[in-house]
Amino acid sequence: MPLNFPIYSPVQQIIHPFFAAHEVEVFIKRDDMIHPFISGNKWRKLKLHIAKLKSLKINTVVTFGGAWSNHLLATAAAGAQFQIKTHAFVRGEEISNPVLALCKLFGMTLHFVERSSYKDKLALFNANYTETEALFIDEGGRSDEGVEGCESIIEELADTYTDIFVAAGTGTTAAGILQAINKKALSTTLHCVPVLKAGDFIKNDISKWGIDTENLKLHSEYHFGGYAKTKPELLQFVKDFVSTTGIMIEPTYTGKMMYALFDQIKTGKIQAGGKILAIHTGGLTGFLGMYEKFDNLAPVSTL
Repeated sequence: MPLNFPIYSPVQQIIHPFFAAHEVEVFIKRDDMIHPFISGNKWRKLKLHIAKLKSLKINTVVTFGGAWSNHLLATAAAGAQFQIKTHAFVRGEEISNPVLALCKLFGMTLHFVERSSYKDKLALFNANYTETEALFIDEGGRSDEGVEGCESIIEELADTYTDIFVAAGTGTTAAGILQAINKKALSTTLHCVPVLKAGDFIKNDISKWGIDTENLKLHSEYHFGGYAKTKPELLQFVKDFVSTTGIMIEPTYTGKMMYALFDQIKTGKIQAGGKILAIHTGGLTGFLGMYEKFDNLAPVSTL
């Protein structure tokens, strides 16, 4: 299969009474539809690494992540798709879960490491591999190649928007989107929603890539306790959104981003007449680790 699959992900309008009442139009770019497992921004951050592997004639990838990492699953699936050997250092004690089971099913070799050792990823790589036999890919696909790959999110758009919302873990996707906004000299404001505590570092990290952050707004107040943490109001929001739109989201990334989008409209930060694009970054398998938390939620929408 050629390395440029697929060419585009679709954009669809979200029809919802809340948006009509506030006189805004909201659209969503469905990167979750790129591939069942190599989905969302994960494919965008991997594709240039795969091209680099082919050019270097290396056939092994070494990467890093937690036990529920969407990036690990995407890398494992891409390895099977493109006949690349995949190895991953997994943070923490050895466990079993559906995501890691899928990684192994796709042929990934997993190495569980103590959290203290995990902090120095390059040391882990250098102790076990050489640059001539394997390619290092940082946690979450954070890299120059990842930033460049995520620029295509903007390049694919046939329309322009007043505001774009995206969730952020490493900030790589936001960096690519902002880079493309600047290159096209768009007046669009990028709203970046860190999904972990103390996410203010993301703006500084984006600046380190030499990217002008004038059009960036960071919303670090929507982490709900930290990475992969939730609160009842977030879980209820996710359930209500999915049941009223038919668009699947999860509480770790896209759920927090969409909550922020609704809240910014509700509080008047996004004014009437806005034309907003939400980026669905995929990673829906993250729901598998949280499904029990949804059991006792109210059946009636509160949106």
